[in-house]
Order: sequence, then structure tokens, then C-alpha cells
Amino acid sequence: MAKAAMLSCVVASMLVSVAQGFSPAPAAAQDAPRPAFSEWLAAVRTEALARGIKPEVVDAALADVEEPLPVVLERDRAQAETVFSLEHYVARRLTPKLIAGGRAAMARYRDLLDEIGAAYGVSPRIIAAIWGIESNYGGFTGVRPTVAALATLAWDPRRATFFRGELFDALEILNRGDIDLAHLRGSWAGAMGQVQFMPSSYLRFAEDYDGDGRRDIWGTPADIFASIANYLSSRGWEDGDAWGREVKVTPDAERRIRADVAPRSGTCAATRTMIGPLPADRWQKLGVRLRTGRPLPKGDASTSLVSGTERHFLVTSSYDAILDYNCSHAYAITVALLGDAIASSAPIPAARAKAAAKPPRRTRAKG
Repeated sequence: MAKAAMLSCVVASMLVSVAQGFSPAPAAAQDAPRPAFSEWLAAVRTEALARGIKPEVVDAALADVEEPLPVVLERDRAQAETVFSLEHYVARRLTPKLIAGGRAAMARYRDLLDEIGAAYGVSPRIIAAIWGIESNYGGFTGVRPTVAALATLAWDPRRATFFRGELFDALEILNRGDIDLAHLRGSWAGAMGQVQFMPSSYLRFAEDYDGDGRRDIWGTPADIFASIANYLSSRGWEDGDAWGREVKVTPDAERRIRADVAPRSGTCAATRTMIGPLPADRWQKLGVRLRTGRPLPKGDASTSLVSGTERHFLVTSSYDAILDYNCSHAYAITVALLGDAIASSAPIPAARAKAAAKPPRRTRAKG
């Protein structure tokens, strides 16, 4: 198991509640009595059959689900209430090894990525970057049996409604024959394949680009890349490469911005920390500059401001599609910067020495 892949899975588990758009369950839900698992599972079987899932599929999928998986409940309970700051997350994830892996992937699959990027109107380098962040370019996709993991979380009262729906969607994936039960494995929270889709996202966005009759996000590069591209296109990526750029915002400019410009609204907590969108000339008047200190280019599209503790970015509407993939600025900015680094011809920077001090941390937004 690659170290980078392990880190990706750890980060994914820390951010899973944000990515799926649900809040930590209230104490009352956490303390609610659970039904006997065998009785609950029998009711799931009855409902699955009523939904039209073939009996042999249901029986095979549930045959080995004898009790909740303790490791899944432990991981769910242990989700950190804080996550790394944007700057620390970027530094931790945007490693020379990850960049080199992305450039190798682009070289190997350039024609296919260019073809799919053109077909869906999505930047090939962003497709490759998401692939890299989600599964280390296919190196690790999770080992938990998806049906058993989702059954555990659907039985648990904390987020039962959400995960019950995902469980039935996983059974429907088996029902359609896209993958067999033995290979339906992923993260402890049910995210699947090299793109780490939840079952509901799989049913909506997974693509059979190679036309073999299966939407294979586990092992077929064409389907993997097309599924990522279809997700981004469906969630608002605008044709072209631009996601935004890093900018310079002085403390005085930041104070003016926060006093004069309202934050955005949205269901994603990260969206509500963004400011704007505004045209380039307005940002210029507020004191925003390029990283070099030079003026912003005239005629730039309207952009929103994303700020970490020290770094700032003006982002286009296409950035929102990355944010929809995982509602975390740390994730989305890392994807964007990785995409730029993959496409760059500049030498890959040397690995940084590990800092002795503890990383700055931020409280996860609730809601």
C-alpha cells in the first residue's frame, strides 16, 4: 500500500462529511436506540426486492453481512472535528512524488485525456489531478466491502437516511452488472473506485466511455476519466482550462474586502466562506494584485476570493465544480494547483523537510 495512497484515504475520511454535504449528527440521533441488526437487515432485503433488485443479487450481497463492521463505526465516530489549514493541507498533499506521478500519467494517457477533455469540455489536467488526489492515480481505492460498510452506516442512527439510500444504490449497481460483488470495495464510508464516487454519484455520473457495457470506475482508464469529466461538466465546469490564480491580498486590502463585499451563499459550507464574485477592476480597486504585485489583467472574468490563513486565490465559476466534488477549499485548491503543476514544464521542486512544529488547524465548519 503506497504511503501517498494511505494519506489520501486518511484525508478522505476526515473530509467525508463535508464532501457529502451532511453535518455531524445531533447527540439525540447518536444516542437513539438501534434495532436488532438481523431484523433491520431483513427489512432492507424486503425493500430492495420491492425496488426491483433481483432476489439473487440481494441474497448474494447480504449473505456475508452478518453484523455491523466495528472498524467502520470506529472510523465514523473518530472523524476529526478539525482539519488541516488550507496551507498545510496543500503542502502535505502537493508533493514532488504526486506531481511526478501526474506528469507520468499525462504522458501515458495524453491522447485519451485530451480526447475526453474535448468531448466533455473539461481540462485534462484537472481530470488527472482529481484522479491523483482520489486514488493516487489508481494506486489505492480502499479495501472495505462496500455493501457491508454501507449497511453498517445505514443501520447506525447517526446518518441512517443518507446511508440507507446509498446502500440501495450500491445494490442497484450490482443489479445492473457494472461490477461483481467480490470487487465492490472502497473506503469505509462507501466511496468507490479510482474516482471515489458514492453509489448515488456513480448512478448519476459514471460513464461507459469505451462502450463495453460496463461503467468501470475501478479499472478502465477511459471510463475513469470520462466519469470525472462528466461529473465536473454536469456540476458547472465551463469549457476551457481556467480555474483561477493565486493572488496577493495585503492585510489592509483584506479588511476592506470583508467590510465591503458580502460572502457567498450556498449549501456547501466552503462556498459560504468565499467572497464575490466581482469583476477584475473591482478587485483591483479593493487592493488585490497578482502574486508579483502587478495589476490584475483587464478583462478577466468575474471571480470569487478564496482565502486561507496566508494564501489567497481568485477563482472562476469552474472552481465551483471542483468544490462540488469535495466541499473543501483545501481539497479544491490542491486539485487546481496539482493540475497546474502536472501541465507545467518547470522542474519539480524538491521535497520539503518535515516541520517539527504542529500544523495550524481550523475548526471544521458545521452545517
